[in-house]
Amino acid sequence: MAHRKEYIPTQDAKFDPFFKNVNDYVDQQCTENPPRWTHIPEAARTELAGAYADWHAAWLVTLKPHTAQETAEKNRVRASSEKTLRAFVKAYLRYHPAVTNEDRDNMGIPNDDTIRTPVPRPTAQVEADVTYPGVHLIEISNIRTVKNGEDNLRSDYGVRIFWGIMGASTEADRFRLAAPPVKGDDLPHSTFTHHKRYLFDFDGDSGKTVYFCLRYENAKGGEEGEGPFGPILSAIIP
Repeated sequence: MAHRKEYIPTQDAKFDPFFKNVNDYVDQQCTENPPRWTHIPEAARTELAGAYADWHAAWLVTLKPHTAQETAEKNRVRASSEKTLRAFVKAYLRYHPAVTNEDRDNMGIPNDDTIRTPVPRPTAQVEADVTYPGVHLIEISNIRTVKNGEDNLRSDYGVRIFWGIMGASTEADRFRLAAPPVKGDDLPHSTFTHHKRYLFDFDGDSGKTVYFCLRYENAKGGEEGEGPFGPILSAIIP
């Protein structure tokens, strides 16, 4: 496939207007009289609009004083809505002849470069250090390839951090762990980053055990873009 840079903004404050612009642009092209685009099913457009609405509502909560659980929920909704957005772009906007290069420029979706470079699935595992910068704060730092692992990293690889807290479910976090995880997929929450460190604020959960597991992901999304999980990390929330 053609090489293209990561097009979805990492920062939430930039992700929100980007997502809204794509959603609004698609709606305009599909509903004007006559519609320019007729290849996108109404159900797919409804799903995209719903994913944006869910994301926007969860993000707004964190723009005022908020809890760690509300931050975690925002991160969970972002991961889910971003997955929906990537799948929509791939299915209806990336290659369909009705969608022009100018359309993609208007939506902030990069067009293919002339030099075609394959983007391989990540094969390296990820590990990190766990540090404790303050009360109820845990930082995943020094994110790196597992020692002696294959260093096949590319600039468009990022890291998804999966995590979960032991204990009974709460109204703010219904997805707590009943038993220690044995694999990364056992962890209910995740957040994506291109940085070498990520700070978690677990306000209200001091004394509880939290588990983490990391993997590399690239811009392809889905199984083709997911690397293997690294080792499971655990910590007691200070």
